[in-house]
Amino acid sequence: MLISSRSSRVPANEIVGMQPGELFVHRNVANVVVHTDLNSLSVLQFAIDVLGIKHVIVVGHYGCSGVHAAMERRRVGLADNWLRHVQDVHIKHAQFLPDSLPPKVRGDRLCELNVIEQVINVCQTTIVQVYSLEDGLVRDLGLAVSDFDSLAPQLEQVFNRYAELVATESK
Repeated sequence: MLISSRSSRVPANEIVGMQPGELFVHRNVANVVVHTDLNSLSVLQFAIDVLGIKHVIVVGHYGCSGVHAAMERRRVGLADNWLRHVQDVHIKHAQFLPDSLPPKVRGDRLCELNVIEQVINVCQTTIVQVYSLEDGLVRDLGLAVSDFDSLAPQLEQVFNRYAELVATESK
């Protein structure tokens, strides 16, 4: 199963090297997974319990207009309520998104951090307790969670890497 941004520029099956119909896809603006979103939760539950899906992949993409709108706090209408979740990611990880970075770099980094936070959200649902990424065709952000207990140490490593990036970029 793939949870992805609503962008249709590249078919989801091509991202992971699968044929049409081999991949169950759920798309929404900025690939957000919210614990109160019955649509996303229903899709997850159906995919796992009915279709027997074994792997859930959260995929974002650089240049995501939803992520950039959230980062810039640009008003877009009703979707502002949805994009508030991405703004929360921005606030939570502000130390990795300094104003000194060029806007494109900040936007790309927020896309990555948003994917990481959505993986955490998927792992914390009552439906999914396992996450795996092994296709090598998408950028691996360092999370391949096989059980919930392995999530925290992996997150520490990922965020340490971002801290190193900020330190390097600030010089």
